Amino acid sequence: MLRVRKSAVGWAVALAVAATGLTPASPANARPRPLPSIDWQPCAGDATAECGTLSLPIDWRRPGGERFDLALARRVATDPSARTGTLVFGPGGPGDSGVDRVVAGSSRFSADLRRQFDIVSFDPRGTGRSHPVVCSKDLLARQPQLLTDQAQFDTTLAGNALLRADCRARTGPLYDHVDTTSAARDLDAVRAALGERRLTFHGSSYGTLLGTRYAELYPHRVRAMVLESTVDHSLGTSAFLDTQAVTGEDSFDEFVAWCDRTAACALHGRDVRSVWAGLHARAERGLLTDPARPSVVLTPFELSRLAHRELYDPRWPKLAGWIASLDAAATPSAVAPVERSTGDAVAPYPFAVFCQDWSLPVRDYREYAGHLRRVARLAPDLRYAPALFALVTCLGTPTPVANPQHRLRVRTDVPLLLAATRHDPASGYNWATNVARQLGDHGLLLTYEGWGHGSYTTSPCVGGAVDRYLTSVVVPRPGTTCAAVDPPV
Repeated sequence: MLRVRKSAVGWAVALAVAATGLTPASPANARPRPLPSIDWQPCAGDATAECGTLSLPIDWRRPGGERFDLALARRVATDPSARTGTLVFGPGGPGDSGVDRVVAGSSRFSADLRRQFDIVSFDPRGTGRSHPVVCSKDLLARQPQLLTDQAQFDTTLAGNALLRADCRARTGPLYDHVDTTSAARDLDAVRAALGERRLTFHGSSYGTLLGTRYAELYPHRVRAMVLESTVDHSLGTSAFLDTQAVTGEDSFDEFVAWCDRTAACALHGRDVRSVWAGLHARAERGLLTDPARPSVVLTPFELSRLAHRELYDPRWPKLAGWIASLDAAATPSAVAPVERSTGDAVAPYPFAVFCQDWSLPVRDYREYAGHLRRVARLAPDLRYAPALFALVTCLGTPTPVANPQHRLRVRTDVPLLLAATRHDPASGYNWATNVARQLGDHGLLLTYEGWGHGSYTTSPCVGGAVDRYLTSVVVPRPGTTCAAVDPPV
């Protein structure tokens, strides 16, 4: 094990005040302004958890301007005498609710961590209970999954402009400030309000982008930071799509290999790739419906997306059964898609966060079609990586975005611990290794040789290493790997 020297640097009250966006009192004033606090109260539906809000600036460049309430939840350490401090969990998505994660139960973290730490999480700005971005359901429903020609490309550009204006009008000024840099400043205000000199943090999936951005902005305020299923925020349009396509296809390859060797697989003994290709061909002709939802036409993109979703845990038996049921279903002569008017109804739109974090420009349909062809070559089975939707929904986003991609510049006092899964269908191992290279001596990669999106709750080996790091700030030896846990059968 490598022991990391803990920083002996103390933090002045003025620094903590500055982190909250408040102006410290001048020496002539009698008292400095107090730090904002969180009024914890029993959560609705589960009084064993506590919920509260923290008032924060909408625009951190104007700390005296308009504000919003960040929603938080916590579970206090189960053994007060052993309490080390507070562990803050960064939820994924974008759009996952950290409040729900805490209120729903404590299974996300081990009993030992819950004994020593208060577990705190939140709904990031613009999502969940933290002043969510809301938009017209009708305009959201008009966004296509894939583009087919230049006319549709132009229509989507115009539609996205209308959508952005609608979201801004319905949401208010926060709409333009839901980027992860702003969220990282929120996170430091949470740290200060919790009374923590330094942050102990575990980010999952998109929550790792929040963690790395915090580490860039406040390197000396990091006590320990785990990045599980890391997002690589250094990629341009082509590299973003390509890495997503490759990692999704890799997970599908693992599913096919499992099915070939496992008698319990519903497709065992059959050519899984051939069956899957047949389903894609039917979807391309508009002749594929799900037996569980016979009125719903499965587009090629939706077919790939639903399969990709089952690779997350992974749920291989369920995926095999679903593919078998689709293959066995009769092919309808024609299926008309059902269109429903949503009127003036509104819906949350957490993907607005993504469009302020990523610049993925596409000039025209010709360039877009080139991306489709290249991704299909890289992923001949899944073919349509879910990441392709990001190009469509963010098409025309004004640049520069608030939090553009860049190579990491992290100079923390302690190395960050990256927990990566070899066959992760979403945050690929290729992302983790690239982020580890960017971190250099300020990061250490722990590899789980298994499957699925995430590893802390899957692998006791990973869980133990993460717990040791969070409690003692001790990282594993470089090159440490954890053996795969047997997949479900």
